[in-house]
Amino acid sequence: MGVLCWKIMAKDHERKIQEIKEVIKKYCEDRDWDQFHGAKDLAVALSIEASELLEHFRFKSKEEVEELFKNPKKRGEIEGEVVDILYFLFRLAQKYDIDISEAFDRKMEKSKKKYPIEKARGSNKKYDEFE
Repeated sequence: MGVLCWKIMAKDHERKIQEIKEVIKKYCEDRDWDQFHGAKDLAVALSIEASELLEHFRFKSKEEVEELFKNPKKRGEIEGEVVDILYFLFRLAQKYDIDISEAFDRKMEKSKKKYPIEKARGSNKKYDEFE
C-alpha cells in the first residue's frame, strides 16, 4: 500500500503506521523539507510540540482537564497538538528507518522486565525504587 491508498478521515484501526509515514514523506518531499529535518531538528520540534500540548493542561484540575475534552474547540486544539507530536515522531522514524512496531515490541519486553506486575501494579514508583 502506498500514498495512493491514503484515506481521508480514516480511523486508527483502518490505517497502518507505514501508510502515515509515507504520507508524511511525500508531504515533506513535495515541499523540499528534507534539508530542515535532521534528527536533532526533528527531536527539537517534537519537544516543542509536546510542550505546546502541556500548555493546555497547565494549572488545571482533573475536572477542568475533563471539561477541555468536552469543549469541541478546546478538544480540537488538543487533537492538533497530539497530531503535531505524531507528525514529528513519525517523520523522525521515516527519515531514519525506525520500524515503530518492532521498536515498540522490543521496548515493551524490556519494560515488562523492569516493571513486573507483582511489583508495579498500582504503584507509580520507578523500577529502581522497587524493593
